[in-house]
Parts: sequence; structure tokens; C-alpha cells
Amino acid sequence: MPDSVWVIDDDPGIRYVLEEYLAGEGWKPSVFADGKELNSALQHQKPDLVLADIRLDGKSGLDLMQELREKSADLPVIIMTAYSDLDYAVRAFKGGAFEFLAKPFDLDDLGRLVRKALNTGAGENDDGSPRDGLVGNSPAFQEMIRVIGRLSGSDIPVLITGETGTGKELVAKALHQHSPRARGPFVAINTAAIPEDLLESELFGHERGAFTGAADKRRGRFEQASGGTLFLDEIGDMPLSLQSRLLRVLAEGEYYRLGGHDLVKSDVRIITATHRNLPELVDTGQFRADLYHRLKVITLRVPPLRERLEDVPALVRHFLREAGLAFRLPPKLADRALLEHLSSLEWPGNVRELRHLCQSLAALAPAPVIGIDDLPPELHPDHRGGQSDAPDWAELISSELRQRLSTKEPDVYDPLKTRFEQHIARVAVDFCKGNQSEAARRLGMSRNTLARILKEPSELSAST
Repeated sequence: MPDSVWVIDDDPGIRYVLEEYLAGEGWKPSVFADGKELNSALQHQKPDLVLADIRLDGKSGLDLMQELREKSADLPVIIMTAYSDLDYAVRAFKGGAFEFLAKPFDLDDLGRLVRKALNTGAGENDDGSPRDGLVGNSPAFQEMIRVIGRLSGSDIPVLITGETGTGKELVAKALHQHSPRARGPFVAINTAAIPEDLLESELFGHERGAFTGAADKRRGRFEQASGGTLFLDEIGDMPLSLQSRLLRVLAEGEYYRLGGHDLVKSDVRIITATHRNLPELVDTGQFRADLYHRLKVITLRVPPLRERLEDVPALVRHFLREAGLAFRLPPKLADRALLEHLSSLEWPGNVRELRHLCQSLAALAPAPVIGIDDLPPELHPDHRGGQSDAPDWAELISSELRQRLSTKEPDVYDPLKTRFEQHIARVAVDFCKGNQSEAARRLGMSRNTLARILKEPSELSAST
């Protein structure tokens, strides 16, 4: 006998499409417009799976799911929604949803999910209703939301990867806010922004007199985050000596303050983030393999903005509203032409770059509706950059790469990459009149990363 799949959605078009598809795949579908119809049917039979829209006339799909779970704890429920909302995603998973499916979805993907749900059964049950904190509706964003939702009842370590400016700390905060440690503190530290000789004290604290200038006892970030979450940003730039101590703390769950003799218990969830390629750093001996494997129990990738350009309009509206409230500015809106243009750009600085632009537009645009002509010149559609006659750097690299490959020279990639990175770093430092901190900020990297690039042996300098 075919498995029965019930669909509840107030959109008749959705009900028709799903009923036809499910029947064509060999299941026995039944469709309902609201929870009242479904509850009436439940008096006579029980489905094997329910597909429920999250927003229904008169009742939330989450409330309906809770009622279904109370009647049958092992009934798998897939929540469908056309609205991107982290709060709904987390509540759905904590309420026992098997999956949170964003509309529009591919029917073949739905079919695979239905098969999986029918073969696996319902998800875990829990409760809680944490608040939203992220903006987006693209498939890449939705996938990230689903992972956060699935981790909402866990203390498991998470390694967040992604380019600079993608919002890794915001994701870390969301993981904390939707975790069992949400009532505890969220403590963040950028391990690349603190000098190596001070970082150990920042992390683990020190006793009075532990070193010159240690006039008082100080609690480190591990102690400050006790009972909550410690977010270690740019973990890929942590010095090897501290990597060893961090690994020991994670393994043993206790440590000593600098200059101390009393063991301090560690009670924190560790979330780390990096824009660097940790497996590559492990291969080159710059990052401990055992620490990497301990930190990456779960790896969560934050997509760059160019992979979720359909989210740009929502982000622009959010950032303009945010800027207005933060800076006490009159409310501003972006017109359709501006949103379409911004959605066509590459955004090398990712969400951070877009946010800074919106703050500038909110402050400087004279009219309440912002248009393309309010953009800075470098982002205007007519801007050519004044470099039409300049040599194409990509073609120059391609030419040298072809030459090296033709000689069958081994290990071509690393020397070219080093030369390219060092050239960019030197131009930036020269532009900033030797100020490496300013150059690192403008390049979107840490000061330590810039210093490492400049110190690496260069084939270019060796050959000149």
C-alpha cells in the first residue's frame, strides 16, 4: 500500500501541483486548505508524512505541527515556507520538524526529501523560540539557515568558513542565541588582531606580577565566556605556540592562568571562524592537524554575497532601516533601478561592503528615495575606472602561467600565488605611506596576515 502524504497549504495552485506530483511518484496524497480540514481527517486516519506551509489562514504551520506531534510523536513533518526567517527555521527544528523547505523548491528535491523522511521518521523534539538575526532568502542562505536550525539544540563545536566581510561573527552569534547556552555570555576575540605576546593573556588571563605590567589579576576570555560561547575569529592566524595550548585546554577542559598555580575549569562552547584555507595551512605546517580536526566537528560555510545576489534588495532595505535607527536619520528607501543595479555587482567586500555603502547613502542622499545617481562614482553604471588603456593583469598572469606550464616546471601555483599576494600587499602599503595596519584594513585582512605575506620569500625578489 502506498505511503500517505498529506499536504496543507492555503494556496490552491500549490495544492494542485503537489497532489499531481506526489500521485505521479506513487504516493497517496491528500490535500487540505487549513488546519480544520486536516484535524477533521485525522479523526479517521493517520498519514505517514505531512507537508505543511508555515503560514496558514487562522493558524501557524508551527502550531499545527505541535498539535500533530502531540497526537503522534513519530509523525514526520516537513515545513514549507516562502519567507526566509531564522526564527521560524529554528522553531521548526526544535518543534520536531523533519526539514525546513524554502519555496520555490524543485519537485525532484522535494521527492528525495519525502523519500528520506518516510524512510527515517521524525526529527527530535524540543522547544524554544529564539529570535531572528540574519537576512536573506536565496538557496545558499537557506542552506545555512537549515544548518543553524539543526544545531540549535547542541553544544557541538562549529568552524565557520567564508571570505572576509560575509558575516561570520553574525552567524556565530546566531548559533549562540539558538543554543542551550543562550542565557550565558557570548564573548568574541579576533585572534589575528592581538599581538602574539599578549594573546595568551587575553585568552587565559594572568595573575598579578605574571609579567611586566601585570599589576592586577585578570580574567581571560575563557573565564569571561564561562557558561556561554567563546568565538575565536580568524583562528587560522593563531600562532603555533598558542595552538598547542588551545588544543590542550580543549582536550582537558582546564588550564592555568599565566603565572598561576590553580587550575581553572573551562565551561565554554567553542565556535571558530576563518577566511583562510585551513587544510592548506595544515599541509604547510602552519596549523596543527589535531587542532583542526577538533575544531571542525561541524563546518559551516557562509556564502559570499556574489553567490546570493538575490538577497541584495532585502539586505539594502535592512541596512537602510538599520542606519536610520542607529544614526537618527530620516528613513530612506532605494528605488527599483538602484536595487537591480546593486544586485548585478560582484561585491568583493561582501555584505560588509554593502552595509557600509547603505550607511553612506542613508547619510548623504538628499531625497527620501535613493537612486542610481546617488551612488559614489566608482559604483555608478557609467563608471569606467579610467583604466581602459591599462594592461590586463589577468592576461599577464595567464601569459606567464602558460610559459611556465610549457617548460613543465613543477609546483607552478605557489610561486605565482606568492608573487601576486606580495605585489598587492606592497602596493597597498605604499599607498598607505607605509602604514601596514591601515593597508591591512583596506585590503580586508588582518595585520598579521599582511605581515606574513610581506615576510614570505619571494621568487620575484630572488630572480631580480
